[in-house]
Amino acid sequence: MSPTPFLRANARWLAGAFSLTCFSSVGQTFFIALFAGEIRTAHGLSHGGFGLLYMVATLASALTLVALGRIVDVWPTERVATGVILALAAAALLMAAATSVPALLLALYLLRLFGQGMMSHTAMTAMGRWFVAGRGRAVSITTTGHQFGEGLLPIAVASVLPLLPSWRALWVAAAAVLLAVALPIARRTLAVPRVPSAADTAETARGRQWTRREVLRDAPFWVVVAGVVAPSFIGTSVFFHQVHLGEIKGWSGTVVAGSFAVLSLTTVVVALATGQAIDRIGARRLLPAFLVPLALGCIVLGTREHPMTMPTFMFLLGLSYGMSSSVFGAIWPELYGTRHLGAIRSVVFAAMVFGSAIGPGLTGLLIDRGVGFERQLLAMSLWCAFALVAMTLVSRRLGRRALPAVP
Repeated sequence: MSPTPFLRANARWLAGAFSLTCFSSVGQTFFIALFAGEIRTAHGLSHGGFGLLYMVATLASALTLVALGRIVDVWPTERVATGVILALAAAALLMAAATSVPALLLALYLLRLFGQGMMSHTAMTAMGRWFVAGRGRAVSITTTGHQFGEGLLPIAVASVLPLLPSWRALWVAAAAVLLAVALPIARRTLAVPRVPSAADTAETARGRQWTRREVLRDAPFWVVVAGVVAPSFIGTSVFFHQVHLGEIKGWSGTVVAGSFAVLSLTTVVVALATGQAIDRIGARRLLPAFLVPLALGCIVLGTREHPMTMPTFMFLLGLSYGMSSSVFGAIWPELYGTRHLGAIRSVVFAAMVFGSAIGPGLTGLLIDRGVGFERQLLAMSLWCAFALVAMTLVSRRLGRRALPAVP
């Protein structure tokens, strides 16, 4: 089926959600890391000190997200998006103005909460709720906003930063872009919620609408979450230790840096293809598949020394990222309904944020204790293998579970 009619009919909502994931970049690790050297110098922090501060801020944002995330079930999407963008712009201004470590910690906390957390959470929840028959395509298009931001912003920062009086001015510029570009787009495109078709409405009403409390008591949910955390934990750990990895492998910096283009391109292509597959066969049937390339990638990176190993790993990681980003966006409404989707997704997203926060610290501690990163990668591949088996069994169980109609 050609995607053109779908894109044409749903352009405004897809554009709004895409813009949220794209502009969430202001609070993503890759963007903040562009200023790591300047931030450490300005606040007199060591690498370890800044890393600890960043981990604390990220963990605190994950805990807050569990409580705050349910707001998308209560407030209109446009109202939530407006508040989140304003808060993210304020966080960027605080980063520009912070002259003490406590102020820096608060800025990092707000950037992580409203950037990585609520911007993405709001977009993905809206797509999961507003679409049924085309949910896979809507989610996959929305998630490519992350890759667009990752590809564009580092180039933009490198080009603009020399023209500005200081690195702090660029954070002011980021706040201005959020207010002048992201905010009008969100208010214009998301002001009118998408009204599902009659078939979509009937499909939504047919299944049980789980509450978050019920979901937290559902054993299969925790098995899926254990798999969900794997790409976030492993990917962030590899990115964080990329310099160390290059040193122990004997690779130049260009080998590692150049492989990120492979990751971005693969993620986008696979995410869009996975979205089409979800609309045909459902997210549940694709649930365990994303762990296969992730496990293989850990084995390759942990055992090979050739410079092509890194691009190969990034290709396999891109396969996993592309599949998982689309599947994770569509699986929760498919399994648990849409009425409490924001509250349910906030737990899942908080778990992913927790994985991204704890991964670099835990793996770094093990390296300091003499457990080489290559050995850790092999252990990560075993985690993926066990999760793959467990999620395959869970997927079959979920397929047999009859969802009673809402009375």
